[in-house]
Amino acid sequence: MKVLGFQQSASQKIYTDYINRIKRTTTTLAKEDRQDVLMEFNSHIYEGMQRHSGDNEVDNLLNVIENLGAPEEVLKPLVAEKKLQQATKTFNPVHVFKALVLNITNGLAYIVFAFLYIMLFGFLFVIGAKIFNPDKVGLFFKEGAFFVLGSINSESRQTQGVEEVLGNWFIPVMSLVTIILYVLITLLLRLKRRGRT
Repeated sequence: MKVLGFQQSASQKIYTDYINRIKRTTTTLAKEDRQDVLMEFNSHIYEGMQRHSGDNEVDNLLNVIENLGAPEEVLKPLVAEKKLQQATKTFNPVHVFKALVLNITNGLAYIVFAFLYIMLFGFLFVIGAKIFNPDKVGLFFKEGAFFVLGSINSESRQTQGVEEVLGNWFIPVMSLVTIILYVLITLLLRLKRRGRT
């Protein structure tokens, strides 16, 4: 991005501050997206200044910036959308988490997605717990029907007639289920994003 030059130092400072606010607002985006946003705003500032080149420079710049709006507010939906696009393209859990945080106020669907991802983290927790407590943690059935996925002490298992059904297959099966669900939920998130655009 070509940095614009101004005749008055006050104008230069106002411009630099505004550009820095845009940079701070877009820090979570990919480098290319950040550059695109900066170039777009810079172009608007340049064109706005050209339209009123004979006016007071500081007043003109302040008017242009006021018309563009506060970056923190104007860019909020764009940043949320770009982050969601990045998350569903890369399947990176960190990007997915950030995208959901940015979009959590954009509707009930994103709250449901956040809940589903939290459930997946619960699966990972149970897999880790199985490593440290193999006798207490598992997938338990009672009288042939699902009873609980998690931890039950040995006494309760015997008194209630609860049986662990996966045994040594618990970790591989739960890992596979977690991966499949993660891919499916992220694909659904991608479909949701496409439906929004």
